[in-house]
Amino acid sequence: MAPYTCENGIGVGYCVDDGRELQASDVNTKLQLPLLQEADLKDKVVLLRVDHNVVKKGKILDQYRIDVTLPTMYNIVERGGRLIIMSHIGRPYDKKTKTINISEDESVDAVVAYLQRKMRIRFVVPKFRTTDKEGILDIDTSINWLVKDLRNRKIGGIYLPNTRWFAGEEDKGEKLERFVMQLAGLADVFVNDAFGSWQPHASTYHISKYLPSYAGLCMQDELCHVEAVLTPSRPFVAIVAGAKYDTKIGPLTKIYNTVDKLVLGGVIYNTYLCAKYGVKIGGVQDSDIELAKELVKKDREQNKIVEMNALVESDTLEGKFEGQYRTINVKDFAPGQTYKYIVDVDPVSFESGDVMEALNSAKTIFVNAVMGFMPHFWHGTSKMDEVIDNNPHAQKFFGGGDTLQAFKSLHPVLYQAALDNVNYYLFTGGGTVLKVIEEGDPMGLETVKALMQSKEN
Repeated sequence: MAPYTCENGIGVGYCVDDGRELQASDVNTKLQLPLLQEADLKDKVVLLRVDHNVVKKGKILDQYRIDVTLPTMYNIVERGGRLIIMSHIGRPYDKKTKTINISEDESVDAVVAYLQRKMRIRFVVPKFRTTDKEGILDIDTSINWLVKDLRNRKIGGIYLPNTRWFAGEEDKGEKLERFVMQLAGLADVFVNDAFGSWQPHASTYHISKYLPSYAGLCMQDELCHVEAVLTPSRPFVAIVAGAKYDTKIGPLTKIYNTVDKLVLGGVIYNTYLCAKYGVKIGGVQDSDIELAKELVKKDREQNKIVEMNALVESDTLEGKFEGQYRTINVKDFAPGQTYKYIVDVDPVSFESGDVMEALNSAKTIFVNAVMGFMPHFWHGTSKMDEVIDNNPHAQKFFGGGDTLQAFKSLHPVLYQAALDNVNYYLFTGGGTVLKVIEEGDPMGLETVKALMQSKEN
């Protein structure tokens, strides 16, 4: 099966599979989803869940995850719907103190300002009473005036505060039920366009039980493309990095079973090296090394992991200081040796025979990786992006978040070109793609199952 690209125009969503265009009805059959294109939106208030989690310290890092939801917004407005938008920003819930910390650095204000410039529509962010420890307890009745103005077209849209500021968003009990009922009372229709927000929270999952619910255009697009990752043209090469090994065991095992070749980076790679060569590397937990031994054993039999031999060792994680970092070689590893922090892959690793051959011969490449400890150590990631781009035949899938931010900051021209290149697809949620790979089915996501159950009801 040849790789396929999925496209969504305003009011039309379709996939191109081996040259055959699938119209909305076909996508519906393929995805078994209630689609935005099927919804009656005229004079309806539409509660739209998006993944606009692009703000850090009050500033937008990369507007891509906002831009890819614009077609859904235009579609809703053009067909007579009135928008109430919601998204989470950051992680305001402190697991240690079990409190919600409300900070302007994690507000939706920067996103709203961007949307108003982009769409020339006035959005209003309602203000609700906050508590010291539980965030916002309720959507109070003051919002009713705004909803009335929205229906009467006195304002262009409402953008709710950060959903994770609400006590009910991640709750399991009474606060959750109250919050969901309050959300449902605002609107006539729910649209989920937040592929990157796969956790079954109030605003992504439970709300589907109370309103007619549909998949937005971005959601459809990403679900189509993740199918191509699950059924890739071969050879299929995946590049995966991460800061913790134990959280990646499930998807990493599934990826290993799927790919022809696997390239590892970051702490995941450091952990693998410790397990294979019996060395110690700063920042790698002994418990993770034990877990990684299973992968080492499996690879001795199947030989899928392509090792990058030239690595960058640093004495510190505080920065890149002359005389405190150096290139080392995996070929010199011996049991019992101890290394400080391995913080990057030397670019020459991507020019070595095995790595270069794997990436140049690939027909499908999936990337969810930042190779170095950014922002100080970036050369390995930069070289990786260049080598991947030099393969003109491969379908290239980049997992969102840090992967896209690094891609944009290191290669802004290439990044911009990739947005319009049919050989590239940039996912908004890299973690969601890994979750789908682990499940083996995009329909296995709880948020997607909620939409399908809504259709059945």
